[in-house]
Amino acid sequence: MAFSGFTDEAFAFYEGLQADNTKSYWTAHKDAYERHVREPLMELCAELEDEFGAVKLFRPYRDVRFSKDKTPYKTHQGGHTNEGFYLQIDADGLMVAGGMYAPSPDQLRAYREAAGSETFGGELQAIVDDLRSAGMEIAGDRLKTRPRGTPEDHPRLDLLRHRSLYAHEGWPADPWMATPEAVARVRDSWRRLRPLVEWGRRHIGPPDFTR
Repeated sequence: MAFSGFTDEAFAFYEGLQADNTKSYWTAHKDAYERHVREPLMELCAELEDEFGAVKLFRPYRDVRFSKDKTPYKTHQGGHTNEGFYLQIDADGLMVAGGMYAPSPDQLRAYREAAGSETFGGELQAIVDDLRSAGMEIAGDRLKTRPRGTPEDHPRLDLLRHRSLYAHEGWPADPWMATPEAVARVRDSWRRLRPLVEWGRRHIGPPDFTR
């Protein structure tokens, strides 16, 4: 089926889950999750597949084995492509992102080597500046200090501090979210994010969303 929008029930489901993250809530509202969250999100992803590749949805269950937070369910539903595009729905609305999320040590070394070079690093800086100008937020885990061996006056010190680097933007759960407009918004955002995603694939390889 073609994507027709997200209903208010999708956002209400996650508002309820935030207030009561228990198996009893999940069991009582699982039908709402399937009908109003998972199914329309899969329909949305299917409309993007021709241009961006298949979108894989994450499991809704949290891995609590090594976490102090033992709540069993994620309070959002996310999905990703193998290339590095990401989207998620939660109680607040819809969010999209693209970039480098959880690099391996080898990938992080490759990132810093490329970002530190005049040619490839200058290209990355221009991409990041363009995304900021388009209203996207640049995010990611960062060192508080500079990487070992990096001069204090390096022109891209801010980028070199990143241990992950991605850009994102989102939209609140306004009435238009119940229409097919979400497809065009996600598509346009992913197109703007493509230079950052492709830079990462060229210089560090594809992301590993299993880490």
